[in-house]
Amino acid sequence: MAQTITSPAAPAVATPTSKEPWYRVLYIQVLIAIALGILVGWLYPEWGKSFKWMGDGFIALIKMMIAPIIFCTIVHGIASIGDLKKVGRVGLKALIYFEVVSSVALLVGILVGEIVQPGAGFGADVSKLDAKAVEGYASKAASDSTVAHLLGIIPKSFFDAFATGDLLQVLLISILTGVVLTGMGERGAGITRGIDAVGQMFFRIIGLIVKLAPIGAFGAMAFTVGQYGIGKVIDLAWLVGTFYATSLLFIFVVLGGIAAFAGFSIIKFLAYIKDELLIVLGTSSSETVLPHMMTKMKRLGASDSVVGLVIPTGYSFNLDGTNIYMTLTTLFLAQAVGADLTVGQYATIFLVAMLTSKGASGVTGAGFITLAATLAAIPGNPVPVAAMTLVLGVDKFMSECRALTNLIGNGVATIVVSRWEGELDKEKLAQVMAHPVSIGTDISDHAPNMDDAVAPSPTAAAGPR
Repeated sequence: MAQTITSPAAPAVATPTSKEPWYRVLYIQVLIAIALGILVGWLYPEWGKSFKWMGDGFIALIKMMIAPIIFCTIVHGIASIGDLKKVGRVGLKALIYFEVVSSVALLVGILVGEIVQPGAGFGADVSKLDAKAVEGYASKAASDSTVAHLLGIIPKSFFDAFATGDLLQVLLISILTGVVLTGMGERGAGITRGIDAVGQMFFRIIGLIVKLAPIGAFGAMAFTVGQYGIGKVIDLAWLVGTFYATSLLFIFVVLGGIAAFAGFSIIKFLAYIKDELLIVLGTSSSETVLPHMMTKMKRLGASDSVVGLVIPTGYSFNLDGTNIYMTLTTLFLAQAVGADLTVGQYATIFLVAMLTSKGASGVTGAGFITLAATLAAIPGNPVPVAAMTLVLGVDKFMSECRALTNLIGNGVATIVVSRWEGELDKEKLAQVMAHPVSIGTDISDHAPNMDDAVAPSPTAAAGPR
């Protein structure tokens, strides 16, 4: 019989007690770094491009920790529940939520594309498009068939998943490990406690790495502006602006409505995770803040088990920003080359985009590959993959918005599923939402894990009542 590992009573939320100088606050450092990166890339493009290694290095440091952190949190989350029926119930609720909201995101992209018509009058000549510029993305998309996609979830070995960092592979071995430990009784409980301790160590390492976020944000932004230039954005400003406006519409209307139903304000939630949003803005990757998001969602009142399951799986199955991007950009390209899509082709775009978005884990460029796969699958090939060259220059600028929307969507999903499961601490949620900026800043600056994110209440300190 599996032994359930119970946690002590949830500690009370503590408001920040220290006031640091403004120049030591992480989000201010990141904001300054982004502004400096834009200036350097704009005024000195060649010099700006030379800072690419800073952004790449920071993302590499974060990515080396993602696989082990996901493994530890999912395994501990499943084993701590101690009830496989509950694990299945939470997982099913999360997947239902992901698919419903992802479908809404795809439909929002289609509706806005049809109403705004961002590609109308573009008049691109298909015969003059340079397919070589997107050959790499097209070849990767062509090799990612449904069967290949499913088989790709299985790693070559248990440890190969950690070596490659494939999130879907890590999810698979994490779920299998957690399920087995649940049935091992006291022996499994001991292993689970060890995995939890190792996970806390990894979180502390991430806490050190994140302090380098301003350097990474500066390097990534300087390179992006230096490489592609602000002129590229101006040339396709209507598409970029439409995409950002659509994402904002989705965040404040769709996610905002869901958040209100769950008992919190989307505006206060955004203020609470402002540090993570700025880091993602600078690096174009939502993976860079995955561990900190898990800490903040626990602090917000979501249960450990739900956070451990929903956040990591959401990085592969709940990509709202990527979904909006794929349908909206597909319609833009169709309009730009003068293609009239049929109802059947619209349906194909919707279904293929739903499938290809799975596994696009927030890494820069993943959305572009899934776009290539979607275009290649449309019956009759009305929009050639070569048409992607029209948006190649501005894709990097839209990548930031994709990652930001994905991050916000996963945060909201965690709170909703936790409430759906009846494990949302509404008192903690209310207390944090009363001071979202100060508490959010305090966690980002001081707390690399959940233990440091909360302060014990007098009652908890005195022992059980």
